[in-house]
Amino acid sequence: MKEKLYTIPLNDAVNAGDECPLCWAERKIEQDAMDFTLGNSSSYMEKDIRAMTDEEGFCRRHFKQMFDYGNALGSAWILSTHLRKISAELDAETAKHKNTGKPAGKASPSIFARFRKPETAVTPDTAQSYETSGKTDSVAAWVEAREGTCFVCRQIADTKKRYIETFFYLWQKDEEFRNKVINGKGFCLPHFGDLCEAAKTELDDSQRQDFYDSIFKLMHDNLARMTDDVDWMIEKFDYQNADKDWKNSKDAIQRGMQKLKGGYPADSAYRMKK
Repeated sequence: MKEKLYTIPLNDAVNAGDECPLCWAERKIEQDAMDFTLGNSSSYMEKDIRAMTDEEGFCRRHFKQMFDYGNALGSAWILSTHLRKISAELDAETAKHKNTGKPAGKASPSIFARFRKPETAVTPDTAQSYETSGKTDSVAAWVEAREGTCFVCRQIADTKKRYIETFFYLWQKDEEFRNKVINGKGFCLPHFGDLCEAAKTELDDSQRQDFYDSIFKLMHDNLARMTDDVDWMIEKFDYQNADKDWKNSKDAIQRGMQKLKGGYPADSAYRMKK
């Protein structure tokens, strides 16, 4: 099947031979999002972009990535206006306490609901809005809502959704792509779950069963392979095996962690290209 512009990222991910093609694609999305946010294009100086970063803010993970990225001036510009917005919101929320003389009740629905960080975003935090928050105090609910929004997480989640739709398009239309997936290393457990869930809407009944049969076997076989790699790494610490070949176990720890939870625990910080 001839590649189209929107299928290239998924084909590249599958061709990478990674423990999880969707982890590979998601890391690229995250790096692109960081480049967009703080890179040489200076998008942080654009009013419409700053309006979004002011409104959504960033999660702890992506603040850390911004710090590591190395653009101190860009981060300072983003923080400058975002801190002012937070201060104004805080004043409005705490005023509710002052006006009543006692802790305010549960907050009303907020604009934050539009920017909630989806549960499938790169960070594992569960999104909360004022409507769904378990907090009974309005200030606590506001803080919790703020914790559930992230400018980078939303970009990742939006792109990831399109990638999963493209994955199933290629699965149905491109036999070469499907065979590469079936003969690959499987997926991390979180992305495996995403694919199983998406199959309910992306495939009809017969296609779905065929997909499940293929991917369940793929995951079973590759979890067994990963277990063998970790077990052999343990055996290598026995002095009797010191001179034996490592086989595929040298990086078994980080690959095993990725297989179970996704991501790349051994990655170094992603930095700005000067």
